Amino acid sequence: MSGFSADWLALREPADVAARSADLAAFVSRRFEGRLVDLGGGTGANIRYLAAKLPSPQHWTLVDDDPALLARVPAFVTRHRADLTDVVDAGELFDGCSLVTASALLDLVSDTWLAKLVLRCRAAGANVLFALIYDGRLVCSPEDPDDEDIRRLVNEHQKTDKGFGPALGSAAGARTAALLSATGYVVKQETSDWKLLPSARELQRELVNGWAAAAAAIAPPRTSAIESWRVRRIGHIDAGRSRIVVGHVDVAGICRA
Repeated sequence: MSGFSADWLALREPADVAARSADLAAFVSRRFEGRLVDLGGGTGANIRYLAAKLPSPQHWTLVDDDPALLARVPAFVTRHRADLTDVVDAGELFDGCSLVTASALLDLVSDTWLAKLVLRCRAAGANVLFALIYDGRLVCSPEDPDDEDIRRLVNEHQKTDKGFGPALGSAAGARTAALLSATGYVVKQETSDWKLLPSARELQRELVNGWAAAAAAIAPPRTSAIESWRVRRIGHIDAGRSRIVVGHVDVAGICRA
């Protein structure tokens, strides 16, 4: 799996915090006899969010494959360096878990990987909370005639291999809920959209530039038109009139005894 920079993770953290469902954190806040495992945790943003919302004591293990990110993890967290593509095949990681969680991860993984993860969590008797799963919705204001085409191309790119096999992309939230239900979990989900105001200029620029690159990778013959779209959208951002909504869902599950 290709990693994300610490700068990007820091840039998105305020938007993540504003978007997430506190109700789902409360829903899973029980049975903390064992470890809490955060998959793909980067610098620990997910744990920083949840630590204040869950009862104590908490014994966190953060799993990531990037040593530079792990070096920034809070001191109270156990760091576990591992390739995320392999962790679902290592059952001992989940032994004694009370909660397994991840943020902004499951839309990048394959159906096979996700199904293995759910089975590992169920076998461990762990509750789960998977936050900020991209669901395919991108809404930009002011509107542009090419917005829908860019959204479609971005969503096609989301389904390409991100290191786990063909990614679930925008189907990940619904698939996660279905797998959890089929495995015996009580499941709840809520929307957790980014709602970016004109003041979030730097994050909006990163998004628009990233979307343009993804769209061009899917449709190289349309690179010129995609670049024109990018320039127009950046113009709206620079003028302080751009608002962007990025659709996400949070999915939580309580493991039935």
